[in-house]
Amino acid sequence: MTRKKPAPTASTPALRALERAGVEHEVLEYEHDERSGRGFGEEAAEKLGLDATVVFKTLMVTLPDDSLAAGVVPVAGTLDLRALASALGVKKVAMAEPALAQRRTGYVLGGISPMGQRHQAAVVIDSSALALDHVLVSGGRRGLDVRLAPQDLVTVTQARVAPIAAP
Repeated sequence: MTRKKPAPTASTPALRALERAGVEHEVLEYEHDERSGRGFGEEAAEKLGLDATVVFKTLMVTLPDDSLAAGVVPVAGTLDLRALASALGVKKVAMAEPALAQRRTGYVLGGISPMGQRHQAAVVIDSSALALDHVLVSGGRRGLDVRLAPQDLVTVTQARVAPIAAP
């Protein structure tokens, strides 16, 4: 895998975080279609010609103390809220209100990255990622993904790894 420096127009906090950490990555862009009717992750997998098991989505949840956490799961599956709560050591989590997720992360829905968030949330990555050579996550805006080694994603986000995805 080669490191591709993003064009100045593609610079985001997520990409800057990867550069600062010296993480080897590849930036992949596609034309986002506002009218696609698909989920953002499914659109990314389709437009980039990739299997939906290697493209991961970042879903923000609210914890009992009103803090946020991120569950990072393959777009081919769904987030198991109970499993995520268990991995975070709390009794219950709920999907975060979209406006709150956007405000706290600094990203828009469909472009929320687990890296470079305005207020960095705890991150839990589904354990299926570790079986892969690389994963893709949002690079911080719609139509921008980053391919990197799963262990590098764990390191740069200081994530926990747990089985949090449901098929």
